[in-house]
Amino acid sequence: MEILTELMMKASSWLTLLPRISLRNLFEIAIISFLVYEILFWIKNTRAWTLLKGLLTIMVFAIVAVLLRLDTIVWILKNITTIAVTAFLVVFQPELRKALEQLGSQNLLSGILAQDDGKSSQEFNDRTVNELVRATFEMAKVKTGALMVIERGTSLKEIERTGIEISGLVTSQLLINIFEHNTPLHDGAVIVRGNRIVAATCDLPLSDNMELSKQLGTRHRAGVGISEVTDSVTIIVSEETGQVSVAQNGRLLRNISSSQLREVLEKAQNKKIVDNNKLRQLLKGRVKHEEKNRK
Repeated sequence: MEILTELMMKASSWLTLLPRISLRNLFEIAIISFLVYEILFWIKNTRAWTLLKGLLTIMVFAIVAVLLRLDTIVWILKNITTIAVTAFLVVFQPELRKALEQLGSQNLLSGILAQDDGKSSQEFNDRTVNELVRATFEMAKVKTGALMVIERGTSLKEIERTGIEISGLVTSQLLINIFEHNTPLHDGAVIVRGNRIVAATCDLPLSDNMELSKQLGTRHRAGVGISEVTDSVTIIVSEETGQVSVAQNGRLLRNISSSQLREVLEKAQNKKIVDNNKLRQLLKGRVKHEEKNRK
C-alpha cells in the first residue's frame, strides 16, 4: 500500500512538470493539425510535391553543413536566404494562385464577398437537364468528343471570354452540331449558364493532379481543372471510348450511365424536392383540421 501511495505521489509530481493545457490550447492544436494536413494533402496532389522534396533535400544538406562546420557553405546558405524566399514565391506562383482561388470559392466567403456581375441567377430547368442528357449519350454512341461546363455559383465570365459567343437555347441538336467533327466550334469547351449556351471553343485550365490516370487525355484534365477552381459541373465525352464522365469539385466520376448523369444534374439544380406522399399526407391533415374547426 505504501509503495502504491509513493508511486501515485511520484506520478502527480511528474504531472505538475507538464504544461497546463486548456480547452483553448486544444482548439488551437486541432486547427493547426487540420491546416497542416490540408496543406500537405494539397501539395501531394500537385507538382509542388516534387518541388517540396527538392527543398527538403536542400534543408537536409544545410543541416549537415552546420553539423560538420562547413563555414563557407553555411555562409553561402545564409546569404541566399532572402533570395530563396522570392524564388519560392516565383516557383510556386501557379500553385499558390490555385490555392487562393479554391479558398475564395468556398461557401464560407460567398456571403461576405458576394459579387453581382449582372448575370441572372436563374437555375437551369428540367428541360435543359433532359437536353443535356440526350445530347451527351447521342454523342457517346458515335464517339464524338465533347466538353460541356455548367456554371453554378462561381462566375465563368473569364473562361467565356476565351471562346466564341453563342447565346443560344440549350438543345440536344445544337450541342451535337457544335461538337460534330470538322466543324469550326468542335474544339474547346461549351459554357452553359442557366438554360442557354453562352459560348463555345473556350479554353479551360488543365489539372495538375498527379493521381489522375495516365490514360486520360487533355479533355479530361481540362474538365477536372475547371472543377478544381470553380463549383461548376463538367460533362466529358471521350472521343476514343465514348465513355461519359463528370468532373465536380476536383473529382472525376468515369463511365457513368444516363441515370447517374441525370442525378448529378438534378442535384446541381439546387431544387428542394418534396416527397409527393408527404405532401398528400400534409394536405389531408390540413383538410381534416379545417373540417373540425367548422364543426
